[in-house]
Amino acid sequence: MNMLTAVYDTKPYDQAHLLAAAPRDILQWQFWDFRLSAETARTASGARAVCVFVNDAVDRPCLRTLGELGVKLLALRCTGHNNVDLHAAQEAGITVTRVPAYSPYAVAEHAVALLLTLNRKIHRAFTRVRDQNFSLNGLVGTDLHGKTAGIFGTGKIGRITAQILRGFGMRILAFDAYPASEWARQTGVEYVDARTLAHESDVITLHIPLTPETRHIIRGETLALMKPGVILINVSRGGLIDTTALIAALKADKLGGVALDVYEEEEGIFFEDLSGQVLQDDTLARLLTFPKVLATAHQAFLTQEALNDIARTTVANLEALAEGRPFVDGSVLTEGAPLFTSSALAEGPAIQ
Repeated sequence: MNMLTAVYDTKPYDQAHLLAAAPRDILQWQFWDFRLSAETARTASGARAVCVFVNDAVDRPCLRTLGELGVKLLALRCTGHNNVDLHAAQEAGITVTRVPAYSPYAVAEHAVALLLTLNRKIHRAFTRVRDQNFSLNGLVGTDLHGKTAGIFGTGKIGRITAQILRGFGMRILAFDAYPASEWARQTGVEYVDARTLAHESDVITLHIPLTPETRHIIRGETLALMKPGVILINVSRGGLIDTTALIAALKADKLGGVALDVYEEEEGIFFEDLSGQVLQDDTLARLLTFPKVLATAHQAFLTQEALNDIARTTVANLEALAEGRPFVDGSVLTEGAPLFTSSALAEGPAIQ
């Protein structure tokens, strides 16, 4: 009998790539379009594995229910795991795996796309031209060449972002708890402390995991250190930025622009079609009123290459459970062994 896997928060592209990555007919799929939570966990009845994404709420009550149902594997189809209580999973006897790496170019290229769009106001120009408004007033940008970019986190995604921006002729500063010194030497990147990066950069991009230590690492004090007109980009996790402080900085006209692919309270909003409805999140609604804010709905990972990588690793771990084989190297977060620490995770690729 094929092993049943319950897959949550699925979209058509998830289903297509998972099915394509599992040609051996070992797995039986149960796709749900709603998120996994303590309230929905009993829909996993009969499944030996569940597969979740970034906004599923896999807390202690949820994991306790999954354990009671006999679930043995929680397979994350992402790298970050801040939405999973790893200690509770361990107690429930549930192995947790993630996708340790997928196309880092997807996220890095999206960060640069956001920067170019925001700086040159391409999104506003597109809307104007569609309305047959060919005026250039208000569309003045700046050259990136000769400016300074600050890369906050130099895992795989951060390093690729730095190298792309280096190609524009930018000076690159970087901060990381675990500097890649040889890479920096070869590419002309200069590691500095966080205060220096914030103070000297014209563009700042975030590529670090969300941990208790990094939550709201961009807050009022950090924003005060930044030079006027700085462009801030976040394609990592929304909780890295204190949105209230960000709004205050925007109201004070401190920032040149903000490009966000993530938002700290995105659960229930991002990945959903809410057109025609009233947005109930007042903070997000206020943020979106600023002309200097450009937002996408957590799509930086969304390339064919990245989706293929995610599906292959996820399916490989599900089939490993079904056949009693070892899981993909580097993908196990907890399997009845000591948990990885946030400092150890900081050495890996930036999450998405």
